[in-house]
Amino acid sequence: MKRVILYTDGACSGNPGAGGWGAVLQYGEHMLELCGGARETTNNRMEMTAVIEGLKKLKYTCSVDIYSDSAYVVNAFNEGWLRGWKRDGWKKKDGKEVLNADLWRELAALVERHDVRFHKVKGHADDVWNNRCDALARSAVPDD
Repeated sequence: MKRVILYTDGACSGNPGAGGWGAVLQYGEHMLELCGGARETTNNRMEMTAVIEGLKKLKYTCSVDIYSDSAYVVNAFNEGWLRGWKRDGWKKKDGKEVLNADLWRELAALVERHDVRFHKVKGHADDVWNNRCDALARSAVPDD
């Protein structure tokens, strides 16, 4: 199975507001940088979109290590939140609908295709790839 590393980040100018996402895919000697944006979004949606768009680029089933500074994304998988939301019909423990359920469904389906591990990195620190993703995300924020 091919081993891929995916770094991701999201940014938002205002929350909600204009936002961008960035991702760096690494496979051996190969690297692909991705980014995009939306006029009216949230930081969490951009964080999720970065992971989704990175995973969409994979043509084969892979072993994927995903590095993100988003506790929202990482904890949803590592702490079992996503499993509980799916089990409970996309409702939180308080009975309210899970925010961003559309993206969670898409992300869950993509993750199921691969052997994925999520890793939390400290944002705006010394991680060169997280910093690169942050720069990509900020560059993709649409001008108002």
